[in-house]
Amino acid sequence: MTAALTLSGKRGVILGVANSHSIAFGCAKALADLGAELCITYVNEKSKPFVEPLLPELNAPLCLPCDVSVPGAIEALFAQLEAEWGSLDFVIHSIAWSPLAELQGRLVDTSAEGFSQAIDISCHSFIRVASAAEKLMEANGGTLITMSYYGSEKVVDHYAMMGPIKAALESSVRYLAAELGEKNIRVHTVSPGPMPTRAASGISHFDELMDDAVRRSPLHRLGTPDDVGKLVAFLVSDWATGHTGSQMFVDAGHHIMA
Repeated sequence: MTAALTLSGKRGVILGVANSHSIAFGCAKALADLGAELCITYVNEKSKPFVEPLLPELNAPLCLPCDVSVPGAIEALFAQLEAEWGSLDFVIHSIAWSPLAELQGRLVDTSAEGFSQAIDISCHSFIRVASAAEKLMEANGGTLITMSYYGSEKVVDHYAMMGPIKAALESSVRYLAAELGEKNIRVHTVSPGPMPTRAASGISHFDELMDDAVRRSPLHRLGTPDDVGKLVAFLVSDWATGHTGSQMFVDAGHHIMA
C-alpha cells in the first residue's frame, strides 16, 4: 500500500507571501497542512503587518525580513536559517516585480534601468536564492520552486517586458536543475494561470484576461492559489523524487488552447 503524502519533518522558506489571497500563501497553507515547518518572509516593515497575522495557521515559527532588491538580504536570510535550523528541505520563490509604467507599456519602450530592476528581482533573485540554499541542502538534497506564467512562451497582451523576463527565469530553472542535480537538489517552475491576486492587479485589462481563461480553458474555470499549493506540496514531497527541471501549469488547461 502506498504511504500517504506527508511533509512531516521537512522545513522550508516561502518568499512572496503578501496576504491570504496570494499564490505564495496558497503554497504555504498546503505545505503546512501536510506537516511542513515554515519560515515566512516579508519585504519590509510596511509589509510586515500584513504577513504576521497569517502565521498562526501556517505552522511558521520563523518570520524574517528579506527584500531581494537589497544587496546581502538573501545571504542574511539564509545565514539566519542556517543558525536556526542547520539545514533546509525546500524554498518556494514567488516574487515578481517591474515598474508599473513599464509593465503597462510596450516592450520596445522599456528602459534599461527598468528592465534591469525587473529581471534582478523577478529572475536573478531566484538564482541567488539557489546559491544560498545549496549549502543548506548539501546533506540531504532539497527542492527549489519558482513561479512563471504562460506569457513567457506566447505573446500575451499587456504582459510586455515580463514575458522575456519569465522566459529567462524558466531557462534558469533548467540550468540550475542540471547544475544542482548531483547534490540531489531538484528545481522546478510552476506556471499558474491568471488569478485575482494583488500582484496581478498591475497588469492592464487583467479582468479580460481572466474572462478569456474561463471561456477557453478546458475546465472553464481559473486555477486557484490552493491548486498551486497542492502541486507545490507534491513537488516538495518524497513522491516527486524522480522529477526535476520541469515546468508545470496550473491554469485549468488554458495553456493548451490556441
